[in-house]
Amino acid sequence: MDFQTILSFTLVAALLVMSPGPNGVLIAKTVPTSGRRAGFANVAGFVAAFYVHGALAILGISFILVQSAIAFFVVKLLGAAYLCWIGIRALLEAFRGRETAKDIQPSKQKRTLVKAFGEGFLTNVLNPKVSMFYLAAFPQFMTTGGTAAQSAFLLVFIHSMLNMLWFGAMVVLFNRLARAARGPGFQRWLKGVTGLVFIGFGVKLATLRPSS
Repeated sequence: MDFQTILSFTLVAALLVMSPGPNGVLIAKTVPTSGRRAGFANVAGFVAAFYVHGALAILGISFILVQSAIAFFVVKLLGAAYLCWIGIRALLEAFRGRETAKDIQPSKQKRTLVKAFGEGFLTNVLNPKVSMFYLAAFPQFMTTGGTAAQSAFLLVFIHSMLNMLWFGAMVVLFNRLARAARGPGFQRWLKGVTGLVFIGFGVKLATLRPSS
């Protein structure tokens, strides 16, 4: 896997991590009442769930790449449509200036570290959007053959580390970062960039051919 491929995946994964979603909502509910340690336990749960999704995606995609050109074609088109759909929706929301962040009321019950980890894990492992991201993105970044598993787990590692850095920063500096992330200017900028990048990767995936 070359440096350009790694850099491209890092870009699209970073945009996905930074986009508003359930992970940020969970952190916002946990940290005010349960503290930083519980927030970091949430983040550890996020990371653990990524490896579950990554392992399932690696097994499925590796089989598709080796066994069925038709199945690869179908998955490729579904993935391309999904990426373009994310991009178009993000651009529409950016142009409309629609607010997606809501005032979040903190939980009244403190979380144990185990409970906080479990909440983070379940938030991601049961999220079909995470599975679809791997199924949509991996075919255009993975190498096939003997190094497929190694290259795929490298991508999972990069995605998990980006998640750890972003949400770890939110835990440490929650008040300031959460306020900035909810701002309409930041939201519109982020959605606009995310939309263009995801549409670009969707078009690239639609023209992708499996390589050996």
